[in-house]
Amino acid sequence: MTLMAEISSPNWNERPEGAAIDTVVLHYTGMKNGSDALERLCDPVAAVSAHYLIEEDGRVYRLVPEEKRAWHAGVSSWQGRDNLNHSSIGIELVNPGHEFGYQPFPEGQIKALLVLLEEIRSRRPAISQTRYLGHSDIAPGRKIDPGPLFPWQRLAGHGFGVFSDKKAGDQTVLLKKGDTGEAAINLNKQLGIVGYYGCECDIIGCGSENALKAFQAHWRPEAVNGMLDKGTAIVLDDIAGILMAK
Repeated sequence: MTLMAEISSPNWNERPEGAAIDTVVLHYTGMKNGSDALERLCDPVAAVSAHYLIEEDGRVYRLVPEEKRAWHAGVSSWQGRDNLNHSSIGIELVNPGHEFGYQPFPEGQIKALLVLLEEIRSRRPAISQTRYLGHSDIAPGRKIDPGPLFPWQRLAGHGFGVFSDKKAGDQTVLLKKGDTGEAAINLNKQLGIVGYYGCECDIIGCGSENALKAFQAHWRPEAVNGMLDKGTAIVLDDIAGILMAK
């Protein structure tokens, strides 16, 4: 069982009637330290919060009861559903982020996260294996956390998310922003299958580029550039197939 401190944030409201909790969204704090992050998440002027905050040393703070709606996702979308605050649990991981010196997530922090996720899963069976997401997944182009150093593959090994074991080292570029044609249509369809805002347009626009960067940060972290290379194409095809079969 997770040992945690209860520090109540005032930044929450009721979930809409009938909204089922079926998603977990993971964030990094993107602030200089955990104290600053905790202060902000409890500041009524800031009007942001999460259900949980996990410090670098593994300490866990519960800020908002799970049954209430925390304000962590903002403008968001996944698999055709908007406003993920309604149906998600938000977990913030203390990390300076890209602004203050992005760094690997410490072992104690990840161990504490895995324990917390196990507990959430035990009481929230409606959360499927496929719905453990990053902030960048649900808000591509607007958010980039938890970033390419987050150990998604490790979480998937515990049943929190899916991952691809395909060999994908080839970085030969196939498509980039501005490219058009049938290949662009197929890419946009696949991104939509995974869960990003999808369209059947025949051009790689800003939306496609941002979604591809988010996909790469989650599933191909060695090449987060918004371009479809051969390796990314292999992994995207694999992940889309896995999700279609779920």
